[in-house]
Amino acid sequence: MQQQSEKENVILFPKWKDVLEEESVQALKEKRYEEALTKLDQLLSYHVRSHEIIIGKLICLIELNRHTEAQNICEELLTEKDEHYYHYVHIYLTILFQTNQYELLMEQVEYELEMGEIPPQMEEQFQQLYKMSSKMKADLTVERSSTHLSGLTQAVEEENHSEQWRILENLRQMSALPTKNIPQMLTDEKVHPVTKTVIIQWLAESDYDQDVSIHKFGRELTVIPSVLEKLEDITILHQAKSLLEETEQKNPTLFEMLEKLLFRYLYVQYPILPPSEEVFQLAEAIKHVGQEYLGIHMEEDAPQSDKMQQFSNEIKICDSLYLSIIEE
Repeated sequence: MQQQSEKENVILFPKWKDVLEEESVQALKEKRYEEALTKLDQLLSYHVRSHEIIIGKLICLIELNRHTEAQNICEELLTEKDEHYYHYVHIYLTILFQTNQYELLMEQVEYELEMGEIPPQMEEQFQQLYKMSSKMKADLTVERSSTHLSGLTQAVEEENHSEQWRILENLRQMSALPTKNIPQMLTDEKVHPVTKTVIIQWLAESDYDQDVSIHKFGRELTVIPSVLEKLEDITILHQAKSLLEETEQKNPTLFEMLEKLLFRYLYVQYPILPPSEEVFQLAEAIKHVGQEYLGIHMEEDAPQSDKMQQFSNEIKICDSLYLSIIEE
């Protein structure tokens, strides 16, 4: 510990400092980046930290393809907001572009434009990098989505349901645009009901404004995805939740189970949902199944109606189908 402290207190002689600086500059000019980096690191270890030395180190790291290190240094420098801030921003954006981090680059440019302090000579360069990144990101999305769509077709043919869902979730996250074959999957019996829910959500998020038919559990519905109510906003979800809330105080564990059963049931059925007039029977069936799953003794005041029995069976099937695809 004492040795380290002594080293930190050692003063670099001016002559040696000058020699190291000259040699690092010469090595940089001659593209001997490893050697230049060693000398620059020596200077930095003795707290000789000028703008030129930092830029020299960043150049060496970039040329040696050590982009992660260079990016980390830039991100640290950007927090300091010194007079060289925009020079570091420019290098940072260049690193992001070279490493295909287009989204992060675009976010940084948007932030700088919002701050409104970019020097005029740099603003055009930032805009140019933004424009190129936007195009590259779009091209990359098309390329990746093409690969995913090819895999999706295979997963449907093989009835690999978990792979269908995984690929579609990836396509949604990428904000890829659905191809003309995607709506047709909503009527394909080889496509899992949970996967069909993802497809209809993806179409809605993509503002798909054509009629599509969806088949689930022997039922059929025609909808326009772009005007479809979101799953989390549907009336029957909130109506049923209200009817289940009385359980929350009495038995929080049961209430948590009921909420999950309700959501999973509606998720798997979506967008073919029961009418609001049947919400009471649905809520009672949810309670019945939840108590059964948790082994809670039920006092049967009256036998279940046909509708409640139907809901109970559907709730169990949907719960099983949901958990067969989506891990919680």
